Amino acid sequence: MVFESNLLCKLIGFIHLINSQLYKSKYLTIFKRLGIHSVFALIALIVIGGATRVMEAGLACPDWPLCYGSFLPFNHMNLRVFLEWFHRLDAFLVGILILSKFALSLIWKNEIPNWLPKTYSLLLFLVIVQGSFGALTVINLLDSYTVTGHLLIAFLLLITTISINQNLENDDIEEPLIWWRLLFFVPLLLTLIQSFIGVRLSSTWSANICLSFNKRCLILDTHKLFAFPITFSILLIIAIAIYKRSLLNENWKYLITLIFLLFSQITLGVLSLKTNLNEPIFIIGHQLNASLFIAILTTLIFRNPFTKKGLNHSLNPQTVGINS
Repeated sequence: MVFESNLLCKLIGFIHLINSQLYKSKYLTIFKRLGIHSVFALIALIVIGGATRVMEAGLACPDWPLCYGSFLPFNHMNLRVFLEWFHRLDAFLVGILILSKFALSLIWKNEIPNWLPKTYSLLLFLVIVQGSFGALTVINLLDSYTVTGHLLIAFLLLITTISINQNLENDDIEEPLIWWRLLFFVPLLLTLIQSFIGVRLSSTWSANICLSFNKRCLILDTHKLFAFPITFSILLIIAIAIYKRSLLNENWKYLITLIFLLFSQITLGVLSLKTNLNEPIFIIGHQLNASLFIAILTTLIFRNPFTKKGLNHSLNPQTVGINS
């Protein structure tokens, strides 16, 4: 009887464990899907914001959060109004996605890792700050520092979202390879600084003034100069990956994408200057490329470099810097 009782207890425990894992798998799958949608929506938000700036449409809707006092301003619709309106619509969708993830993480908090609601609360805070900067951008008539802060917070949202997504995807990490992650942190930081310089360049019209009158060229020259350490750091990482063959074998798709984005970014930057910033397609492409570049770098920082797909996914809160 004792043996049968122990066996029954173990069986019940095993069934409970399986059910728990199934629930976790079900819930985490939902968070993963919402996370992927959030990444695409954020990249679209950044690119549409760049297009809005390039087309000088930032004040096409004179009020906020509505546009000409309505949700859909049919009577005032043109290209510039559409860009600003669509930019706000995408921002609204991003907010809904992140609010949904935060709400679901509270509802299912007993079935998911307890670091997840904390990170989603951080995302929600960033969205609120981002929305506030969006309002200030209109109220302050496209003040350069407000526009700069608006873009940088969008990048922080993108980085945080990707870091959470990768933490949900990670398998058991037997070799954390902190040094490998730090290698990617350097070009990521440099790229964020480069993006700060780039948005200052466009929001203060320094590039146009420099190209037309050869004045106020310091920001443009600094923007050009920063391309060199970013390029060097990426090439160094590629060389190390080739030397450490296992890293190349596991990450070659990401590394090839990174190289492609690097050289296409340089090409788009050169073409933008060669055309005296008169071709919006090059400038918008430059912004899109920068967003994808930051997304890939962030993925490589938080991704397990030796990921092997399996049925079980462990969740490592240290990956996103939050302890349970």
